[in-house]
Amino acid sequence: MMSAPIQPSHRASPTSLSEGAKDTHDTIPTVEVGSIIGTGREAVIVHKGERYRLRITANDKLILTK
Repeated sequence: MMSAPIQPSHRASPTSLSEGAKDTHDTIPTVEVGSIIGTGREAVIVHKGERYRLRITANDKLILTK
C-alpha cells in the first residue's frame, strides 16, 4: 500500500489549547485519520523500517499496534 506523503490538514488554534499548555500549534502537525486510513478501518504505518497497524475499533477508538 503506497500513497503520497500525508500533509497536515489543519493546525490547532491557540484558543483550543488548555490553559497553561505550551502553544505548540506551529510544531505539531494535525492529520485527520481519514487521510491515512481512507474509507477502510485500518492502515499500515512504517517507522524506521518497522510496520505498525493503525486500526479503528468497533467502538470507534484508535489502536496502534506493532
